[in-house]
Amino acid sequence: MRRRPGSVHDAWVTNLGPVTNLGSIGDLPLHHGGTLRDAKLAYVTYGRLAPDGRNAVLLTHGYTSSHLFADPAVAAPGGWSALVGPGRAIDTDRYFVVSSNMLGSSYGSTAPRSVDPASGRAWGPDFPRIALEDIVAAQRRLLDGLGVRELAAVIGPSYGGFQAFTWGVEFPDFVRALVPVTTGLSVGVAIDVAALRRRLAADPSWNGGHHYATDGMVGAMTAYREATLRRYGIDAVLAAQHPELDAAARAAAVQPIARDWARVFDPHSVLVLGAAANDYDATPKLARLRARVLFVLSTTDTLFPPALAEPVTSALRAAGVDAAYHELASAHGHLAPGVDAAKWAPVLAQFLAELG
Repeated sequence: MRRRPGSVHDAWVTNLGPVTNLGSIGDLPLHHGGTLRDAKLAYVTYGRLAPDGRNAVLLTHGYTSSHLFADPAVAAPGGWSALVGPGRAIDTDRYFVVSSNMLGSSYGSTAPRSVDPASGRAWGPDFPRIALEDIVAAQRRLLDGLGVRELAAVIGPSYGGFQAFTWGVEFPDFVRALVPVTTGLSVGVAIDVAALRRRLAADPSWNGGHHYATDGMVGAMTAYREATLRRYGIDAVLAAQHPELDAAARAAAVQPIARDWARVFDPHSVLVLGAAANDYDATPKLARLRARVLFVLSTTDTLFPPALAEPVTSALRAAGVDAAYHELASAHGHLAPGVDAAKWAPVLAQFLAELG
């Protein structure tokens, strides 16, 4: 996804680049049973770890995004590069920032596309069921290996917010603050994983889920991504960034952006992570949460609308959590925190500064 001059499509070209690291997690016991052997997580870091290992911030990405969503050399719909860097809200002169790919995702971490040691071929449909607890447990092992002894904060949008809340309830003594953004304490509207699996299985290239010999699923995944980007609010983003384009031109611009994503993202990762999201609900464990919370929603987000503010903050405060809320006034829906970063960066910077 390196930025280069040219068309709308050229601005969002998927390319992991040379900056990604791969951390060995070892054998990971899974929440629903079984063990994932020799697991690995892809990640990037910015800034330096303090000698006491306590100045780290963990960035957690969205459902179909990657650990490069805040990289300054990367351009992506709703990317967070304006929030991370020297002197920015998440100040890499002050913090050691770790941005971790999710277990089960498609950008280098152990996932359905990885080789199953037992069969010698890609896991595909046989990849084990994972939970948010497994995703954050893998991240905890990664951080331990990097020498992190405490997290100043876990910060992330959407599915990244699920991870933030899960961090707070699973490792309450390891993290001082959470910034869950455009997200909720549960998935809200369930992801229809069964319907998506049926749709994918109807594709001639599916091959019982072992589609890896060809790239024949790119068409199906492109259509899926186009629908997702439109639901996230990409039309408003393109209208603001490219006012010279009319509605038809904006609609046409979405397909090549979606296709580039589809060439990288494995359909099984969508299914595995979707199922994990449907299982997610942090509410029953809120009494365990000790971290301060800054909860952020966008005024025009239809996935996690501002109506969630009152029930979420009430639940947090009832559990004794020090919770603040910020509503981001934006026309850019679910993508607002990255597109309109300047509107809430001072709030985020102040919240982090108050942590000491």
